[in-house]
Amino acid sequence: MTNFDWTTFTRKIAIKAKLSDIYYAWTKASEIEKWFLSKAIFTDSNETPINKDKPIEKGFTYEWNWYLYDTPEHGKITDTNGKDFIQFTFAGNCLVDIKLSIQDDYVIVELTQKNIPTDDHSKQGIRLGCDSGWSFFLVNLKSVYEGGIDLRNKDTSLKGMLNN
Repeated sequence: MTNFDWTTFTRKIAIKAKLSDIYYAWTKASEIEKWFLSKAIFTDSNETPINKDKPIEKGFTYEWNWYLYDTPEHGKITDTNGKDFIQFTFAGNCLVDIKLSIQDDYVIVELTQKNIPTDDHSKQGIRLGCDSGWSFFLVNLKSVYEGGIDLRNKDTSLKGMLNN
C-alpha cells in the first residue's frame, strides 16, 4: 500500500433528479435529514439557528447528528455558490467538496474528502471510515431522491449493521 493516498478520496454517483433538488439535499436541514442525518442544525454568522428550509451560506456552522450514534459532528460551511458547489469542514480539519454537474438526465454528485491526517488513527477512522460512510450515504441519497426509500437503519436493537 505504498502508493495508496491516505490524504484524500473521491466518490461519484449519478442521480436521476433535478440539480436544484440535489443541491438543496445538501444545503437545507429539512432535506439533509431525509437521507443523511437524524438532526441538522445550521447557525448563521451570529450563531443564530436558521430555519430548516433556508439554504446554508458560507460562514455558517453546523451540528449534525446521526441515528444510532451519540456523538454529534460540528463544522463550518467554508463555501457555497447557490447552485452546484458546497464545501464544509468534516472530521476535524478535513474538507469535503460537493460538486454537482449534469450529464444527460442525471445529476452527477462528486464528493471529495481531503486534508486527511496520516496518523494511524486518522487512516483508519477518517480515510477508511469516512470513505465507507460516504459511499453508503451517497447510495441512500440516490435511493431517497429517485425512489423515496430511505435505507438507513433507525432501529436501536440492530446496531452494527451496514446501513447504520
